[in-house]
Amino acid sequence: MRRAAAALIGVVALCAAGTAVRGGTSVATDSRVFEMRTYHAAEGRAQEMHARFRQHTSALFRKHGMTIVGYWVPLDEKTGTANEDLLVYILAYPDLEARRAAWRAFSSDPEWRRVKAESERNGPIVAKVDSVFLKATDYSPLK
Repeated sequence: MRRAAAALIGVVALCAAGTAVRGGTSVATDSRVFEMRTYHAAEGRAQEMHARFRQHTSALFRKHGMTIVGYWVPLDEKTGTANEDLLVYILAYPDLEARRAAWRAFSSDPEWRRVKAESERNGPIVAKVDSVFLKATDYSPLK
């Protein structure tokens, strides 16, 4: 399943790079910047990772002007089993500078620092984070 998630990220990254078409580009000029992040839970810590997002992180994202598009866990196509060790989510920002400012504010927020310290008193709950930046195509319904 992790290979499938990595492959999906690779495909999205290639698509996000934009493709040239006759007379211009397929990237929408009025698109927000989207960030797709994949969190890999530390061994045995998946439920704590999800609980932190559910109870604290989402509210802090909104507080700092991040638009939450959605949260997902990968699903095995054959078995229908969810891989809760991975969390994939997408945030939206007006532009890259707004993204940088929002993450600076989030990272320095005293509430976030407290929640992070409390949730990690027995060690990190996230082992790895992958991030891909996206711009909508000119034909995308979501910009």
